[in-house]
Amino acid sequence: MHPLENKFQEIFGSSPEIMAAAPGRVNLIGEHVDFLDGFVLPFAISDLTTVAIARNNIGEIRTASIQKGGVISKVDATKLAPMSGEAWTRYPIGVLWSLGIEFGANSGLDILVDGQVPLGAGLSSSAALECAVATAVNELFELGLSLPELARAAQKGENIYVGMPCGIMDQSVSLMATTGNALLLDTRDLSTEQIPFDIAPLGLELLVIDTQVHHALVDGGYAERRASCEKAVKDLEIKSLRDISVADFVARKSELDEKTYIRAFHGVTEMERVLAAVALLKAGDFLGFGKIVTAAHQSLRDNYTVSCPELNLAVDTAIEFGALGARMIGGGFGGSAIALINSNDLSLIKSEIHKAFIASNFKEPRFFTALPSAGAKVIN
Repeated sequence: MHPLENKFQEIFGSSPEIMAAAPGRVNLIGEHVDFLDGFVLPFAISDLTTVAIARNNIGEIRTASIQKGGVISKVDATKLAPMSGEAWTRYPIGVLWSLGIEFGANSGLDILVDGQVPLGAGLSSSAALECAVATAVNELFELGLSLPELARAAQKGENIYVGMPCGIMDQSVSLMATTGNALLLDTRDLSTEQIPFDIAPLGLELLVIDTQVHHALVDGGYAERRASCEKAVKDLEIKSLRDISVADFVARKSELDEKTYIRAFHGVTEMERVLAAVALLKAGDFLGFGKIVTAAHQSLRDNYTVSCPELNLAVDTAIEFGALGARMIGGGFGGSAIALINSNDLSLIKSEIHKAFIASNFKEPRFFTALPSAGAKVIN
């Protein structure tokens, strides 16, 4: 018996009907462009969020988390409303709302969550939760939805029910990833290409540095920057920032205010970096790939202004001590950075980053190594 089944019985007094798991993600490159019809290149990590779900006959959505002591949170299943209920439960309940699951006075759902994706680290623990629920519910209610349809539903739930205007990348890779590959995702139509990223045989590792500055993206910083990019699209009278070249964008600088221009400049150049990075990976040029990864951080730091001192220190120190490339990942304002390193340099780089953080009176960082893993699955 799966350990989560026992916990489910302890908390809800019944057995789960379905269990599913979905991973967090690391984004190699393509940050803050998934709401701009851009290309992104994430991969799924091995850390998973697992959910156990069963129907009930009491007209309530009851949600509990192992990480929160198994305390049950309840909402009326017939009155699901965006932005209502305990904050963390909005993520799974928002998926139910988005999928249009209808409940009556004598029907409801029990959901138990075991989240093993580190919270607030820029590894998309929220999308892992959403996609685990979407995968389970799709199976339980025999909805027959495709992976892109589930990704859109999970995104809609987070956008509207949670109130976080995220793009589609995190949900897509959590659902569609395959072992050993990064996922080149066209966020305009959700078409994908699996890009080999099997770096271990090459003596390389991807180090994840969690600054332990735990961000809260719903506080407005993320939304404000997305609004700047959308303003650029409107002011330039184009369909998307994807539809303008870097040269043409620069030539039309006078049509935008300075803040709008510099933030949208990140988006336009980041899309170009993603396609260049994919070409370098296909050619096996990891030195060139690392340089583009670092250039992405510089743009996120200087143009999009979503980095922070801890992230900058992690990136700068990793590069100083031999990383091929490094950058912040995720929404920004905290969370994690990644560094592409030679395996032989792992201990040195971790030690130097740790020393640099202590010297700056920052909280001690946490370190993970990440390998491309598989996407969401139903657990039998």
